[in-house]
Amino acid sequence: MNAYDQTKTQLYPVTSTTCEPQLLRKAEYHCAAHHRRDWMEDTGAEVAFAGRSNVGKSSAINAITSRKALARTSKTPGRTQQIIFFTLDTHFRLVDLPGYGYAKVPAALQQHWEKIVQRYLEERVSLRALILPVDCRREPTASDWKLIEWCASVSLPVHILLTKCDKLGQEKRMKALRAAQKSLSRIPLATAQLFSATNAIGIDEARQQIAELLSRTD
Repeated sequence: MNAYDQTKTQLYPVTSTTCEPQLLRKAEYHCAAHHRRDWMEDTGAEVAFAGRSNVGKSSAINAITSRKALARTSKTPGRTQQIIFFTLDTHFRLVDLPGYGYAKVPAALQQHWEKIVQRYLEERVSLRALILPVDCRREPTASDWKLIEWCASVSLPVHILLTKCDKLGQEKRMKALRAAQKSLSRIPLATAQLFSATNAIGIDEARQQIAELLSRTD
């Protein structure tokens, strides 16, 4: 082991290839990659967050990791403009993918994001699952369904966070959850839960789910 590897081990010690939920609290920013050559090494295990630009993806990452400013949040949709890697230790990672839908960027850049994200999803060996925030007050978009169905086609688990559920009363929350579970019943390896970063609803459940997904070996 060289000096660099020793330093990494000291900063991010590996204790097991089974991820525990509390490990998510140790998330640290590693890099933002605009091109494939900038990606982290494709080893270990990672779970990626994708979703519509204004759905609360960054807020969800911050709540799940208990880090208020780990992922950049903004009132302006589309602030995540690169693939961002966060390390949990030397084996486990979280990945924040560029949002889709509302980003006010040149068409050429939007096309670049789409191509690089598609390449990431198709090529990344260490990818264990996708986390997809969806506003619980809205129906999933065509882009959401395209992503969900792609995951099904390659047997990649996808976990839906029904975000902003604090905006609904208890009865409507449960109705939204039941509707989501019904619509996902035809999709293998797809699950859903209620979530609110603002009111800390579903955070422990999301941590547990992500830890289990990171620990997948099949």
